[in-house]
Amino acid sequence: MITLRPAHARGHADHGWLDSWHTFSFADYYDPQEMGFGVLRVINDDTVAPGAGFPSHGHQDMEIISYVLEGALEHKDSLGNGSVIRPGDVQRMSAGRGIRHSEFNASDAAPVHFLQIWIQPAARGIAPGYEQKSFAPEEKRGRLRLVASPDGREGSVRIHQDTALYAGLLGPGASLAFDLSPGRKAYLHLARGKMRLNGRPLATGDGAKVVEEARLELVGEAESEILLFDLPA
Repeated sequence: MITLRPAHARGHADHGWLDSWHTFSFADYYDPQEMGFGVLRVINDDTVAPGAGFPSHGHQDMEIISYVLEGALEHKDSLGNGSVIRPGDVQRMSAGRGIRHSEFNASDAAPVHFLQIWIQPAARGIAPGYEQKSFAPEEKRGRLRLVASPDGREGSVRIHQDTALYAGLLGPGASLAFDLSPGRKAYLHLARGKMRLNGRPLATGDGAKVVEEARLELVGEAESEILLFDLPA
């Protein structure tokens, strides 16, 4: 069964410096029917104005993934990490028993557009941690490239949950298939573009909850960037 989550149905907050769309309940947006999907708790689609950003704030017991679509995001945290995240980069921050960080647009001229993803960890109170890796477009073109996993396989960042995150780029007419193992479910987020999932049309910002489906057929109808979460049931 596939249940679509249209982009326009998401929560929305426009703070001037921040334009944010919430796939699931977050901050002032609350929908008891959209509290997450299994261990996937947050997908925030954020655009931050030049020079603006989130000052230092704290997190606990959450796996936080940042995925930049356009622009550059500057990160600093209480572990002493500092970096700039650009398109193709995947950053993982394990909040564990407590971490503080800030995120600012690294440019004074152009906005930064990124996805912030929260996944509930398998265990609470772990040591906080940080990791960042880059995946070239050719690694994702016409395929689903593993970018996050519980064991860091295939060069992916390591998250503390039985979840695999894939990123893919599909052009018009290109297609690929993904087989779900028994007892697993999936969530697909179309970061940008236009495609079909098992015949169902999706456009930029749309998502799809997938349960009890053995195979997913993805077909591009425009240049598309896809995130696919393989989740425990």
